[in-house]
Amino acid sequence: MLTGSTTGISTYKGEQRALRADRIGAPALLLSVLAATAPLLVVAGVIPTTFATMGIVGVPLLFVIVGAVLILFSFGYAEMSRHVHNAGALYAYISRGLGGTVGAGASYVALFAYSLMQCGSYGLFGFEISSQIAQHWQHNVAWWIPALGGVAITAVFGALKIDLNAKTLGVLLLIETTMIVVFDVGFLSDPGTQGVSAHAFNPGTLSGAGLGTALCFTIAGFLGFEQAPVYAEETSDPQRVVSKVMFLAVGFATVFFALSAWAITVATGPSGVIAGAQKEGPNLIFALTQDRLGTAFTDTLNVFFITGIFASMLSFHNVVARYAFAMGRDGLLPAAVGRTAKSSGAPAIGSFLQSAVAVVIVVVFAVTDDKPVGDPTAPVLRLFTWLGNVGALGVVLLMCTAAVAVISFFVKRGAARVQGWRLVTSAVAALALGAIFVYSVKDFSVLLGANPGHGLRWILPGVIALAAVIGLVYGQVLRVTRPEVHARIGQGNEAFQLEKAAAAEASS
Repeated sequence: MLTGSTTGISTYKGEQRALRADRIGAPALLLSVLAATAPLLVVAGVIPTTFATMGIVGVPLLFVIVGAVLILFSFGYAEMSRHVHNAGALYAYISRGLGGTVGAGASYVALFAYSLMQCGSYGLFGFEISSQIAQHWQHNVAWWIPALGGVAITAVFGALKIDLNAKTLGVLLLIETTMIVVFDVGFLSDPGTQGVSAHAFNPGTLSGAGLGTALCFTIAGFLGFEQAPVYAEETSDPQRVVSKVMFLAVGFATVFFALSAWAITVATGPSGVIAGAQKEGPNLIFALTQDRLGTAFTDTLNVFFITGIFASMLSFHNVVARYAFAMGRDGLLPAAVGRTAKSSGAPAIGSFLQSAVAVVIVVVFAVTDDKPVGDPTAPVLRLFTWLGNVGALGVVLLMCTAAVAVISFFVKRGAARVQGWRLVTSAVAALALGAIFVYSVKDFSVLLGANPGHGLRWILPGVIALAAVIGLVYGQVLRVTRPEVHARIGQGNEAFQLEKAAAAEASS
């Protein structure tokens, strides 16, 4: 029996079935979304890795190109956010455009992909903390100890009200951003031997066999912007706030990362950036700031590098919990998962499940770690890299499918002419994202740093294929055995509101 609650939140059989509205405004949502992109992690980790691994000087230009593709994607995606307000976001949009069965497949891909990305971050988080302890206090602490501590802290924050989470993420993001601006200015004001050169924006710098894989690395730096619609049910004005935040996030990331990558090439010199990145690895930024801004700034930067990783972990944790909540509400996971805590309005069970999964994954990688303390193989080269790349692969596939779903959604509604230019941008984005996905699978061994014949280069991407198959099969089973549940996939709280209206009409 469906009833109304005194708070205005729909209930179903006495349980909370909707996220708490009016919890988060545009500024807080923007900060939460940008925190997921982890600016300092991208600038200090992803960008030097791309320079070193791919051997391409034009990384700043790659951010401009990928940013343009994601802006094209966002035109249709943002318009969908005006019509569909659902914590399932990507899978809900796919359901509404391509049907419940495809939507079910997408839901499991989303759940696996975001969960793996979130869990992978604990490896880097634990390793960085253990490294700082060894450097400053001369104590060797196994990486998995601070990693499990990170799981516990994230679990606590995940159960709190989203507005409190947003404030925490916002403060950390602002500090990160300020520090990046400071060292960018430092790099540009004290350039390398070639001076302030714009060579990195020359299209000729993109030649080479590593271009396709470099695009994969680059798009991973943007992931997080697409999370804005996940919070649509918790915003005060989803028709306007979500789309505005999405464009601001993509625009910010494009400009910010392109300029930061360029500043790195200026500091090292365009001709020396690849060699410098290969020599220093992720330590490149810290080596450059040490020379220009001193030890105190560099030590502080290390601290906020860690807090930036935590901000990203918390942001992705919140997203996973909401995807699980939406799936429980739609009948794709046990109904208990689709409930919220009465005190905070947060998807408490989904949050707890993600924390439990994280504990299991960290423990598995800890038990199988046969390297000495301080070796980054298990936490960084395996846990962080493997799971992060698999998760990014899944999100790229989801975005590509969502772009196709946008076209189908508006065509089926008879709005193809009105939305014509958005359908064109969605088609272009789908083609571009599809190409990036194909390159990602083709060159996955490069992303892993493994031999092309290594079994993991197929096994790990196969996790995303497995998730899709599980969802598609389950969606088809629901279609045959429980058509009323299948019809509700992607409808979210709207389905319960319709049931409420029907019950009221029947009783009158």
